[in-house]
Amino acid sequence: MFKQIGSITLILVFLFVTLGIALAEEKGNSRKGKYLFRKSCRTCHTEGAAAKDLSPVSKTQAEWEKVFTALDTLQCKEEWAKLEATDSDDIYAYLHGHAFDSPSPAKCK
Repeated sequence: MFKQIGSITLILVFLFVTLGIALAEEKGNSRKGKYLFRKSCRTCHTEGAAAKDLSPVSKTQAEWEKVFTALDTLQCKEEWAKLEATDSDDIYAYLHGHAFDSPSPAKCK
């Protein structure tokens, strides 16, 4: 009887821990986002290029959140449409995670 209760308790603890880890997982991969940002965005968003110079520290985390909730209103919405949803999540993770007011702002572009 005690072995069954112990086994059930152990299984429940394992399930709760697994669920907690899954829910706490960040949305997007910041390292991949840095690569994608440099590959897809920096061609236009650099000094002297077609669009305004842009880097993670150009905005605060709240400002990046606003930008990513309205991607379809940006001038470069066609470029965003070419990316997969996971790619935009990765770019968001990079920009938001290294924003001006983040715990670890980007040191260089």
